[in-house]
Amino acid sequence: MTAEGGPAIPATPPLTERQEARRRRILHASAQLASRGGFDAVQMREVAESSNVALGTLYRYFPSKIHLLVATMQDQLQHMHTTLRKRPPGGDSAAERVAETLMRAFRALQREPHLADAMVRALTFADRSVSPEVDTVSRQTTAIILDAMGLERPTPEQLSAVRVIEHTWHSALITWLSGRASIAQVKIDIETVCRLIDLTTHEPEGPATPPGRRGRADVGRQDS
Repeated sequence: MTAEGGPAIPATPPLTERQEARRRRILHASAQLASRGGFDAVQMREVAESSNVALGTLYRYFPSKIHLLVATMQDQLQHMHTTLRKRPPGGDSAAERVAETLMRAFRALQREPHLADAMVRALTFADRSVSPEVDTVSRQTTAIILDAMGLERPTPEQLSAVRVIEHTWHSALITWLSGRASIAQVKIDIETVCRLIDLTTHEPEGPATPPGRRGRADVGRQDS
């Protein structure tokens, strides 16, 4: 039974070492094809041939091209997350660290524009059947942002801010890929939305202070 009292959903059996290796080959082939020719270049038959698996086997792992490309994005984000943990972002505030993190992720995608376009298009085309894969991408992005913020137990308000930041990052990626925004504009938008983090940092309660007059010094005096 689950915590809510409903019937427990059987967990998906973990992949064997051989199955995991096969899945890795499939994702690598998908990324390679997308890097060379974008969304249209990722054809399931070619992916099967490139990864040395039967076409039927490929469809058992990924029921459609959209499933495959969304999983490819999750894999790319996982690699980014590992790199970011090895070389954490700088910045004095959480907002600055998150902005730097997202711009580093953006620049990584910028180096592979065809791949980025293919993955973003797959996310855009995804229907409800791809919800688990899309949710995994969202959770991976959230984890990257929370790591940059330095939070293990975010408040609901902070999680709401993170979702807005995710939406903005995704939208900025789309507008850049379509040629409607420059890298400079993307950076400005990312830095602007990351300031939401400051609004979700609650200050200690104390005597009423007129809006715009309360600063760090005031907080320090209240804590003393």
